[in-house]
Amino acid sequence: MPFEYRGDIAHADVAFDAWAEDLAALFREAARAAMQVMVQDLSAVRQTETVEITLDQSDEEMLLFDFLNELIFYKDARKLILLPAELKINKVDEGWRLQATLRGEEIDPARHRLSTDVKAVTMLRFSLSQVPEGWRATVVLDV
Repeated sequence: MPFEYRGDIAHADVAFDAWAEDLAALFREAARAAMQVMVQDLSAVRQTETVEITLDQSDEEMLLFDFLNELIFYKDARKLILLPAELKINKVDEGWRLQATLRGEEIDPARHRLSTDVKAVTMLRFSLSQVPEGWRATVVLDV
């Protein structure tokens, strides 16, 4: 499991560190960590809905911030639990671009064991950095 929850950062919120060898894998792991806060068993989420997204941002840290908030937006606006099925991150002239195919399904309380509702990603201790092993992020979720 390339992420771990942290109780030492925010006591009223949920914090986690995620890590991976490359940037796209880090985004996938951070998405999984954020969604697992809300749905206890992500394997129960079927891939019946597909959403395509493109995000542009000046740096990769804010791209991760926007990406995780986009997943939370779909949960709130369309009641969808989504995870990246395909994800590409590229450096472009004006910054960074993420293109992703998200797959999941509408929340079904009869099948999905829901736990904590996440409202947003916060800037508290939010970070993304390249490390010798790849990439590492710290994320705090407002619950």
